[in-house]
Amino acid sequence: MAVNIQLEWTPNPSTLKYVVDTSLLPRGAMNFQSRDVADAKSPLARRLFDIKGVTAVMLGTNFVTVTKGEEGEWDELNDGVMTAIDQHLTAGAEVVKAQVLDEWLNAVSAGGDLENKIREILDAEIRPAVAMDGGDITLDRVENGTVYVHMQGSCSGCPSSTATLRMGIETRLREAFPELVEVVAV
Repeated sequence: MAVNIQLEWTPNPSTLKYVVDTSLLPRGAMNFQSRDVADAKSPLARRLFDIKGVTAVMLGTNFVTVTKGEEGEWDELNDGVMTAIDQHLTAGAEVVKAQVLDEWLNAVSAGGDLENKIREILDAEIRPAVAMDGGDITLDRVENGTVYVHMQGSCSGCPSSTATLRMGIETRLREAFPELVEVVAV
């Protein structure tokens, strides 16, 4: 059965978001910055890296964010991405290798009390808003009152991500945890 794919523009002019009507991940997002990493972990991301101009791929729960570099034009690239996603998902091919997905889900569940509470806020309140623009945010670690996060997908390199980080994410986390000093993107 064919997959419904909707193209959405993001605030980052180098990134497009493709929303699909099927589940890609049970939660969160996985970011791929190179063909080698994609090859080892995600058949779908690897397939997208085969398209001229693709420099990064992020898989979300029901969307794929594709970032293009200097090489490649959006018209050509978009056609290739739409075809690749449609063919891959219609064939029922594996999105992320099963062992990689299991390890990733276990790693995301690990962490201390404060980290788990921060993850809960990120998952429930912040990630859905960021995902609407084709991005994602994940907790890296908490050290000495500083929260380190990864901005991914369309948020990586987006001109407005600094404002989102400071005015939105940092404000919300400091509201919940006054002991936090700042939120920093890594």
